Amino acid sequence: MTPTLLESDCARCAGLCCMALAFDASDKFGYDKPAGEPCRHLDAEFRCTIHDKRGDLGFAGCAGYDCLGAGQRVTQMVFGGASWRNRPDLKPKMQHAFRVMREVHKMIDLLILAGKLPLDAQQSADREELLSSLSPAEDWTEDSLLAFERGPIPKQVSHYLSRLDTAAAEMLKRRDGKLPNRSTKTGTGG
Repeated sequence: MTPTLLESDCARCAGLCCMALAFDASDKFGYDKPAGEPCRHLDAEFRCTIHDKRGDLGFAGCAGYDCLGAGQRVTQMVFGGASWRNRPDLKPKMQHAFRVMREVHKMIDLLILAGKLPLDAQQSADREELLSSLSPAEDWTEDSLLAFERGPIPKQVSHYLSRLDTAAAEMLKRRDGKLPNRSTKTGTGG
């Protein structure tokens, strides 16, 4: 699993976050936008016309958003580079696939972060198995994303992460110097 999988590449995306997501007028967003409606600042090439001024123009929420690479993965891999603008029939399908892929990528990100905890052998093995289930050999399709959404993996990941509280507490204690690092022989350090 490469970390680059979770890096956004807006140039390879069909502006999915700017179309699929809803936002409410607030200090983070300049106006109300329902899900499925393209942002008024999205141009024909799927670029933000106010990108360099988002924060100044009341769109700090956009400036802070990261799809973790889900947008380009849906656009390029699931839909073969197709665009909801050129193929309006794809709009609801791409919107749904983007929502599910964002969840897949969030889970991958959390499992990668969990790998930094002092996991025991079983926790490490379970983590690797879950990461494998989130990275199918044939990559994701519309059908496999739908099956994922309805299947057991989201609950399995949630259950796994909820059981890591002891490992996380141990890591925090080490960081704060209250518990010796397991790798030290003298019992000091951290």
